Parts: sequence; structure tokens; C-alpha cells
Amino acid sequence: MSRRSKALSVAGFTLAVAFMLSASDQTTQAQQRGGTNTPAAGNAPPSSIPMGGNKSVTRFFVTSKGPGKGGDLGGLAGADAHCQALAQAQGAGDHTWRAYLSPEATATTPAVNARDRIGGGPWYNSGGDLIAPHLAALHGSQSKLTKDTAVTEVSDEVSPETHEILTGSRPDGTAFPGNAQRTCNNWTSSGAGSAQVGYSDRKGQGDNPNSWNSAHPTSGCSEEAFSKSGGAGLFYCFAID
Repeated sequence: MSRRSKALSVAGFTLAVAFMLSASDQTTQAQQRGGTNTPAAGNAPPSSIPMGGNKSVTRFFVTSKGPGKGGDLGGLAGADAHCQALAQAQGAGDHTWRAYLSPEATATTPAVNARDRIGGGPWYNSGGDLIAPHLAALHGSQSKLTKDTAVTEVSDEVSPETHEILTGSRPDGTAFPGNAQRTCNNWTSSGAGSAQVGYSDRKGQGDNPNSWNSAHPTSGCSEEAFSKSGGAGLFYCFAID
């Protein structure tokens, strides 16, 4: 073989090796990029999470604690602020939160229905579980509220010792008519009065022992009165957006 032929052969071999190394490097980089951006099937987030859109997925929770003043929640404004603060502490403050509470009509103000305060759904708990897609489902047979799903903002289950949840509402989420006194003086009393409660685990007593929002009225509005029947001044919080 001539010197010229040998040189051409060496040059061709060198180019071939360089091409293969370049292709291998590009493949490795592509695999690394894919590994960074595409989660493994076992680590993929639950299918419910994208329903949160550009905001945090949590859109419902039971308060892990009450304000500590029995039925005096500071009115609706105070209850809403409590929901917002608890959500904010867990990274869900990007939603606007409302307490599921119905104040009764007074001589100067109309009644407000809890169901009209909480938006239109869907609602997911802090674990990403669907609670209800809309209001009709929430107050009907499609509601997914149970002991396992009616959890706090930190995903803790509510203890049977504190499972009575303040609502002041009838089963359909509306306020009681007239002067029923089921709202601890519209959430400003920690003494006289009573509050309509439901059971977060749907296991209790009263006219509707399996109701999450309207089982029976409490015997009073103090922390002590709540505690005697299995409550702690907890309430439901829903995101309206």
C-alpha cells in the first residue's frame, strides 16, 4: 500500500472514531436531560394534582386547631383569617380561603349560607384526594368526605375526640331559618348559645349521626361544652379559587 493510501486510511478511521464518540456523547446528554425532567413511573405525582392548575393542590382541610375561644371565632372574618393563616403555613396561601360556616339572620343582616361562601369546586385535600367536584356532589351522595379524607392542613386525621366540626348549617349547606341559635351568636360567643355541628368521620349521634355538616347542636359555646360532646372548635376550610 502506498504512503498516500495509508494516510487516507488513517484519516478515515480517525474521522469515524470521532463521529461515534460525538454521537455517544449526544445520546448520554439526552438521557441525562430526560432523567432530570421526566420522573420515573413509580415517582409520578397522583393524577389529581394537575387539577390544582398553577396553584397548590390543597383546596380543602379541617382546621388542626380552633382559635381557642369556643364558638367565638371572631365572626366570619376571624374564621376566614384562621383558615388563611393555617393554609399559608403549609404553602397553600396562594388560594383565597373561606370557612364553611353559616351565620343566621339578624335584625340588620341577612343569613349567609355556608355553601355560598366556598366557590364551586373541585376540592382536594392536602393529600391530593378529591373531596368533591362541585357543590351538588359535596352535599350529595358523591361526597368523598370520610375519616380518611377529611384531614387537616398537615394531612393528619381528626381524632374521634375532636370530630365534631362547627358549621351552623343544615344538610344542604344553608343557614337555619329564624332565630334557631345554632351559630354561637354568629360565631362571636364563647358562652351562651349552641352551634350546629357535623362529624368529620361521619360517626356520631344526633338526628343525622352520619352527617359531615349537620348532625346536632352543641350544649353550649364554650371550649368545655364542645369538649364534653367530642369537639374542639374545629371547622372546615375551602378554597374559592
